[in-house]
Amino acid sequence: MSHIVVPQKTYIYIFLTLIGLTALTTGVAYVDLGPFNTVVALAIAFSKMLLVILFFMNVRNSSGLIRIIIVAAFFWFALLIAFTMSDYRTRTWTPAPDSWSSAPPTHP
Repeated sequence: MSHIVVPQKTYIYIFLTLIGLTALTTGVAYVDLGPFNTVVALAIAFSKMLLVILFFMNVRNSSGLIRIIIVAAFFWFALLIAFTMSDYRTRTWTPAPDSWSSAPPTHP
């Protein structure tokens, strides 16, 4: 099995890009973008995640089976997040009961 040798310069560029994206994340945290703060922060985090997975974990040069496993892991994670969000969003659909019974308690 042959291994692809990635030049050290590539790793240095990716590292500097990750540092730049981290600085960008910090800078965006101080800017008020309204409801888009979370969207921008998640987009930057997603970009950093892709760089780490593709280059530092060497998935870019891996076989098809590894890529399928990575895609399946993302699909599974998306499913878990979707089910969690559906539970969170539907908790207020039915009101909580006031008490166990509507009659006032009687004590002897």
